Amino acid sequence: MEIISFVQGNRKSRKTRFLSDFNFRNFEFSRRESYKTLTYQPFAPTLKTFAPQRVKKTVSIKSIFKIIGSVVTNLFVILKKNIKTIVFSLSIVIIAMAVLFSILRIVDYKINFTNPLELQNESFDIENLNKLMKNFALEGILNVDESGNILDSENSFDISMHFSEPVTYKNYTVRSGDTISGIAKKFGLTNISTLISVNDIGNVRQLAAGQKLKIPSIDGVIYTVKNGDSLNAIVSKYGVSLETLVDVNELSSEVLQKGQQLFIPGVGLDKQTLQNAMGDMFKMPISAKFRWSSPYGSRIDPIAGVKSFHTGVDMACPTGTPIYASMSGKVITAGINRVYGNYVIIDHGNGYQTLYAHMSKIIATKGQWVSQGTRIGLVGSTGYSTGPHLHFTVYKNGKLINPMSVLK
Repeated sequence: MEIISFVQGNRKSRKTRFLSDFNFRNFEFSRRESYKTLTYQPFAPTLKTFAPQRVKKTVSIKSIFKIIGSVVTNLFVILKKNIKTIVFSLSIVIIAMAVLFSILRIVDYKINFTNPLELQNESFDIENLNKLMKNFALEGILNVDESGNILDSENSFDISMHFSEPVTYKNYTVRSGDTISGIAKKFGLTNISTLISVNDIGNVRQLAAGQKLKIPSIDGVIYTVKNGDSLNAIVSKYGVSLETLVDVNELSSEVLQKGQQLFIPGVGLDKQTLQNAMGDMFKMPISAKFRWSSPYGSRIDPIAGVKSFHTGVDMACPTGTPIYASMSGKVITAGINRVYGNYVIIDHGNGYQTLYAHMSKIIATKGQWVSQGTRIGLVGSTGYSTGPHLHFTVYKNGKLINPMSVLK
């Protein structure tokens, strides 16, 4: 009985202890003077933060094709929905570009192209013009032959000579008015190939006052040893004796090294190399498409119908096609006559002059220095001509030569 009474008497305290044991902090009992109240207070949970993690995706061929397919599908849908707008926009752009291109072509034509000019009556025929060309051609003659030998040299250029002394060099500073042949002659050399080869001169016309040159004591050229070269092969190629080659270069061994330079005495440059160095190779005066309409030499005159000698070559192309200086030089004259129409004559030095005839417009002026490739006029059909073309003539030392022999 005592136990039951104790339990019943402590029912309130047991209930309170039970709640406390379960830690029900959400509730609080408060006593007031006249009544009991049960008050609810919300629980503020503890928040935990997590660092963002990159989602790992596995890449496979299937996923790549899936992405590509999705992109293509989306593009197709966009194109399908906006096809009219896209076509219209492209049409506007194409039309605008076509109009702009046409305007640029018209502007370019107005600037660079002219119609054939009316000729003035002048008593100037082909023979008179050729005489004029010959007079100009007498200026600046280079006193060397096609092999580079100085024509009035007192010494002779003999490959059979035996040179027992080593080659030696002197330094020389080019002076105003010097020529390659004059310098060679001054030092007792007989061929300009020697100075061109030793000094690696690309164009003798580019010699300038103040330029330093190496002058060898004897005539000859420089040869650079290549893989597989031997002394026997070199002497066989140039026709010199082995003893001469060894003595001149003071060789102590027959073994040659790639890149080693040997002086080959008594020989000159090949014709092609010499022509390039002397500026004897001319570039085409027309860079656009053209047709060879008449060669150099005998032909049937296209107007008179009789046999005649054609002093140059003809290049047929549209009126207004630019004409360029075939080689650098000085414009000796620019004029007009009833045979060649509008024409330009350029003196290139070394005995070379060129004539450009039948121009529709002359751009160069008399006394002007022009570089190779400078525009000097426009193709036309002025003068004694059956249609638009360029007549191109070359003189060497006062004589006509075939332009095809110097054009490259």
